[in-house]
Amino acid sequence: MRTLLFVILAIATGGACAATGQERAASAGAPLIGRPAPALVLKTIDGERIDLGAVYGKKAVYLKFWATWCVPCREQMPHFERSFESAGADLLVIAVDTGFNDTRDDVLAYRRQMGLKMPVAIDDGRFAAAFHLRVTPQHVVIGRDGRIAYIGHLVDQRLEDALRSARHSPAVTIDAATASAPEFHYAVGSRAADLRLVAIDGQGVPAVDAVRHRPLALVFFSPWCESYLAQSRPERAKACRSARTQIDALSADSAVRWVGIASGLWTTREEVAEYRDNHKIAYPIVLDESGALFRAFDVMSVPVVVVLDGDARIRRRIEDLTTQLRAALAGPR
Repeated sequence: MRTLLFVILAIATGGACAATGQERAASAGAPLIGRPAPALVLKTIDGERIDLGAVYGKKAVYLKFWATWCVPCREQMPHFERSFESAGADLLVIAVDTGFNDTRDDVLAYRRQMGLKMPVAIDDGRFAAAFHLRVTPQHVVIGRDGRIAYIGHLVDQRLEDALRSARHSPAVTIDAATASAPEFHYAVGSRAADLRLVAIDGQGVPAVDAVRHRPLALVFFSPWCESYLAQSRPERAKACRSARTQIDALSADSAVRWVGIASGLWTTREEVAEYRDNHKIAYPIVLDESGALFRAFDVMSVPVVVVLDGDARIRRRIEDLTTQLRAALAGPR
């Protein structure tokens, strides 16, 4: 099944030799290994507040990023539950749903179905940014010294060794854990003139059209949405397909500038390029590898269209893309 996921994602993005999940996770996480883990605070779906900064130095921490629609996440969940049940006073285990294309009801239903007992939280984007989330599942092991010891995708000996080493390392005194800097968030009515967009071909997309003063429509999407989510999230896959076909037609009219913002989850620059070429997409596409743009516009699902007017002021956010996008664009301002 895990191999099937890679095949589906490769087909979805047009990639014949897509990097494996382990390679993606390890590559993105490499700069973090050995660094102090951020002192983030999370709230579980049961209302429990967990301050990781207060845990570092005392316990090892095992975070697993996952999603209810993710096939290998489901395959690995029994291992994760066993890790929680066997954890002693030296290990904190937390399941962190990515919040991407998942709702609280989805997570609650899955927890009931699987009988999960470990703490479960839904990320608002902060954890994905801090731990360089690129795939699901993604395992993060933090040693008792408060430093990031391992980031990977597979349940294998490397993960087991990392957990064992993290748990057996001595407890230490940590003076001050590193807090994550707050990020700016755009909202309807705010101006985004400082927005810097660079497409995968190097083309710059200014927020303001200084010559024709045209609006700019940002299309937030995932290249694999139409295919991979066809079984687990059929309505979402339908919306992604509808958005793509409608925008293809609308982009022929130069009255509005269009730019695609591709999620960096399970997506590389080469895969975005192949997706663009396979679907003959004419407008520029930006790969949001780190997820910064998705977080800045509070986009936690796809597809979403955010419309900026000629002065780069955000005028509209369109999330129901199974309906006629042209009518939504022409709606009340």
